Amino acid sequence: MKKNGLNTLRTLLILTAFLLVGMALAFYFRPQPVDQRIALGESLGGEFTLQTSEGALKLSDLAGKAVVFYLGYTNCPDVCPTGLAVLSQAIHSLTPEEQAQVHGVFMSVDPQRDSVEALKEYAAFFHPNIIGATGSREEIDRIVKRYGAFYRIGEETGSASGYAVDHSSRLYLINQKGILVSTLMHSSSPAEVAAGLKTILNQG
Repeated sequence: MKKNGLNTLRTLLILTAFLLVGMALAFYFRPQPVDQRIALGESLGGEFTLQTSEGALKLSDLAGKAVVFYLGYTNCPDVCPTGLAVLSQAIHSLTPEEQAQVHGVFMSVDPQRDSVEALKEYAAFFHPNIIGATGSREEIDRIVKRYGAFYRIGEETGSASGYAVDHSSRLYLINQKGILVSTLMHSSSPAEVAAGLKTILNQG
C-alpha cells in the first residue's frame, strides 16, 4: 500500500510539472499586442495594393501623408462605425492644413459583399479623406498578417446580413514614409487619435 501511495504521488508530481511547463510555454509564446511587437523592433506593416472605385491604390501612392489604416466591413453593426466616427472627428479637429496631410484607408475584409462602389460611399459618409478599398482574399490575408491583425468569417446566421465577421478593431497609424508607428483601439477618443496624427505630422 505504501509503495502504491508513493507511485501515485510521484505520478501526480510529474503531471503537475508538465502542467506548469505547459502553462509557462503558453504564456511565453502568447500573441503579443501589436504596439508591444512594434516596440520590440518587429517589422510590421508595409506596402499593400488594394482596389478602390478609382482603381488600384498602393500605400506608396500616399507617400508624404499620414495614413490611418483600419479594417472591417460595411455590414459591421457597431465596431466599424465607432472606429470610423472616431477617426472622422479626429481629422475634423485638425487644421485645414493638417487635414490635407492625412488620409484614412478603410479595408473591407468582406469583398464578397462589399463592392468598391459601396465602399466609396460608406467611407465618404464619415469623411472625404477616408478611402474605401478591398482586394482579393489572398491580398487581404497577406495584409492582415503583415499588420498583425486578424479576421474570421462567421457562419451563416439566417438573418438579413447573412453572416458576421470578427476582426481587429485597431487604428493603424502610418507615417509619411509608409512605416507603421503605432496603433490605437477603435474606442480611443478623437483627441487621442488627433494627438497621434499631430505627432506624425510634426515629425515629418
